[in-house]
Amino acid sequence: MVSLAVLSSPTPDQIHQIISLYRYEGWWSEETDDPELVSGIVAGSYLFIIALKEDEIVGMGRAISDGTSDAYIQDVTVKKAYRGQGIGTTIINELIKGLRADGIGWIGLIAEKGSHGFYTRLGFHRMQDSVPLLNQRP
Repeated sequence: MVSLAVLSSPTPDQIHQIISLYRYEGWWSEETDDPELVSGIVAGSYLFIIALKEDEIVGMGRAISDGTSDAYIQDVTVKKAYRGQGIGTTIINELIKGLRADGIGWIGLIAEKGSHGFYTRLGFHRMQDSVPLLNQRP
């Protein structure tokens, strides 16, 4: 059985597991393995949710927000062995529920290639006349 938890101060073991999830998705390389960075990401998130099977983090997702009007959902992933069980859906729904409870009405995200259908089923739609842009350090 998988349970969800809101994370605000990760333990060293949780940090290690979160780094593994970022690396598994190809979002990070070994050079990015910085426990302080993970602590800052978790602490700086408006809402950071982990999916747990006992002490194993099998999924995660987070929202960043001004806490008043807008929020973005990002870094949503579930370990491959646990996909297809509704864990990602549950994470997204809990993030939305937490944001809506705080009165946040505009929730956006950028879907990874191939994940558009997942988010559409959860009520997200393409933003007409919008193009995602990125300014990333080299």
